[in-house]
Amino acid sequence: MALLATGCASMQPAYVRPDSAIPASWPQGDAYLRQTEAELPAVTYRDIFTDPRLQTLIGQALVNNRDLLIAAANIATAREQVRIQRAQQLPQVDASAGASGTGDSNDVSTRFDVGVGISGFELDLFGRLRSLTDVQRNRYFATESAARATRLSLVSDIASAWLTYSADASLLKIAEDTVASAEKSVRLTRARLEGGIAPRTDLRQAQQILEAAKADAADQRTALAQDVNLLRLLVGAEIDPSLLPASIDQVAPTVKELPAGLDSTILLRRPDVVEAEYQLRAANAQIGAARAALFPRITLTGLLGFASTSIAGLFSGGAFQWSPAGNATYSIFQGGAGRANVRLTEAQKAAAVATYQQTIQRAFREVSDALARRGTIDEQLRARQAQREAAADTYLLTEARYRNGIDSFLNSLDAQRSFYSAQRTLVLSRLEATSNLVELYRSLGGDSSLG
Repeated sequence: MALLATGCASMQPAYVRPDSAIPASWPQGDAYLRQTEAELPAVTYRDIFTDPRLQTLIGQALVNNRDLLIAAANIATAREQVRIQRAQQLPQVDASAGASGTGDSNDVSTRFDVGVGISGFELDLFGRLRSLTDVQRNRYFATESAARATRLSLVSDIASAWLTYSADASLLKIAEDTVASAEKSVRLTRARLEGGIAPRTDLRQAQQILEAAKADAADQRTALAQDVNLLRLLVGAEIDPSLLPASIDQVAPTVKELPAGLDSTILLRRPDVVEAEYQLRAANAQIGAARAALFPRITLTGLLGFASTSIAGLFSGGAFQWSPAGNATYSIFQGGAGRANVRLTEAQKAAAVATYQQTIQRAFREVSDALARRGTIDEQLRARQAQREAAADTYLLTEARYRNGIDSFLNSLDAQRSFYSAQRTLVLSRLEATSNLVELYRSLGGDSSLG
């Protein structure tokens, strides 16, 4: 019987990985960054995010973040579920010992017994229990992949929040510098008004620039506080102020590029894609369990032990007893439930196939979008930098012309507004460029290990 149990058949369909339903390579054209690498190199987040301060925050989050702690608990739960299901394939051995007495006022009879027994051990001739174990095992691997996806998202979210803080710090500096410059303009126009050489409208226009800059500065202080709140949530601990960046210009060069690779099958290493495939494997194994449930179940029951009316004679040869038994059950009528269950599992597998392909398609779209932005962002940055330099020069020239009475104050104010806007736009473009590198890291699966 034991040999039969170990050599049982399986009703599972042979697993074949579905077609990925995506092109074999990334889109190419004017908007896309061309790559020549054939495969994604093995990297860690330290290779991409090289600033020691950001690395410190990520390291703290990998220890303290509650989402990761939940993911680790889910992995432990799934691992034990595999062990519990695997135990169903092995016989359960129980030991028992007891004493009983019967009699009346004249005579008392005592009986002692000790034994070892197996009850209800199912011979897995058709692979039902093995298929159920495969289901739990693949769900465990899926849970582990989900934890890697959580880790990848956490690292990316921290990097994005940290970069956003650096951009907000730069925007605050621009607003504060504009406040200082606008205060000088207000003092100058007030003096010219009092001297009778400037209209009151010049003073009011200068005050508009000043108050707008003050409002922006207040808004940026709020944004910085909220950025710290987000980082505190992601890290799961208080944030050391020394780990916060001073400006986007300071940190942008510390974020490196992760090569995309030419072959789109590289997406198969993304943790969410891996999770979807293991869920598909679990659905495939579930079909085997449902098919095997249509066949008879054979169970064994056995008892080995000793029984005697005295403890001294309990282990004598005559006290030995054994009692084997076998049982086969087969459902004659279930109203079609058994075959319906097979069709249910087949439908669930079809849904899992579609989910798997959809996950890959979504991953392909995310990488393609990131590559499209990466292919044009450098050109945009060069244009924004040139725009800022031109706006700065225009502002200096028009202010000098106004001071010398050549130009109107309105021209000077327009130039100041344009310079202020160009500075802010450049900061936001730099943030977008570095955030694009973070998105490439995340969408390509980056450093998705649990270590």
